[in-house]
Amino acid sequence: MTPQGHRRLILTRHAKSAWDNPAIADHERPLNARGRLAARELGDWLASRGYEPEEVLCSSSLRTRETWEHVAAAVLEVRPVVRIEAELYQAAPENLLAVLKTATAASVMVLAHNPGIADFARQLCARPPLTPAFARYPTTATTVIDFQINDWADLRLGEGSMLDFFLPAGRG
Repeated sequence: MTPQGHRRLILTRHAKSAWDNPAIADHERPLNARGRLAARELGDWLASRGYEPEEVLCSSSLRTRETWEHVAAAVLEVRPVVRIEAELYQAAPENLLAVLKTATAASVMVLAHNPGIADFARQLCARPPLTPAFARYPTTATTVIDFQINDWADLRLGEGSMLDFFLPAGRG
């Protein structure tokens, strides 16, 4: 649980998707085997550190919804409210911010896409890490950021404290 006056954001890029069928529209691409494994790994990592979200804001794409399903299988303590948000599909940072500001829980996970999510992660952190992996924000990359605010509507860019960063095995 997040203390009063704090909000925690778990910002995740969807896991690796399949590209083997060019006839499938981008929005409907599923995860591939590596993506399913990475999403389960992320779920285990979140649970092991107590970073379980109380609310999930998930892009409407199939790959983000499947990422959440595999993450959720490992996150056992909390069953969050899940909102599928069409506005998060291929969203720019300002759209990600607008949707996040509608969140009501103290601990929120946002599942979305690059390049918007990578830019958003950099803009949120007061001191973003200078590592190439953070700059690339590869599939399943996840940043945990804390904010000293009472409500998501009060969120301002550049005021977050980065708490942790996750990459699945072999993605560093």
